[in-house]
Amino acid sequence: MSHIVFRAAEATVFAKEGQATDAMPEIVIGAIDGPVGHAFANLMGQTAGHTRMFAIRACNQMVKPATLMVPKVTLKDSKNVELFGGVVQAGTADAIVDCLIEGILPRDLANELCIISLVWIDPRCAKDPNLDLQDMYRTNYEATKLAVTRAMNNEPSVDELIANRQKMKHEMFTPQF
Repeated sequence: MSHIVFRAAEATVFAKEGQATDAMPEIVIGAIDGPVGHAFANLMGQTAGHTRMFAIRACNQMVKPATLMVPKVTLKDSKNVELFGGVVQAGTADAIVDCLIEGILPRDLANELCIISLVWIDPRCAKDPNLDLQDMYRTNYEATKLAVTRAMNNEPSVDELIANRQKMKHEMFTPQF
């Protein structure tokens, strides 16, 4: 089995101007017989408003490593579910396959690893008559690929976090000391 027990990362890719299609997956990658595999199996059930789906490229084309997409926001209507199971799923799945192609994910371990991806969909997207689906695809593709790359490279490093402690600020809140 895989020597990859638990890798975690996140990434944020911002939408183009005027869109609410920011993507910010949080992922874990690990062996199917380890803690990530157990969590993966435990997430297989459905809960109201939190439909979980495999990342598939098309019907009958589930990606490897098996990737479970879990929404970080309650999907309250069919439009949100459609976005989740359409454009977001496509961007996520394509990113996983491209990570295999580029060697970011080890091809020889594709059947021994699994990925859990917590996925954000801004609730405003379902109501936006000018929603840019191509931008939503782009942000989810780029963010997923970046998160997988960071996880596999154990990024950011502890040294980077310490070096940036006073330089970088959270985008939504900066404490005043």
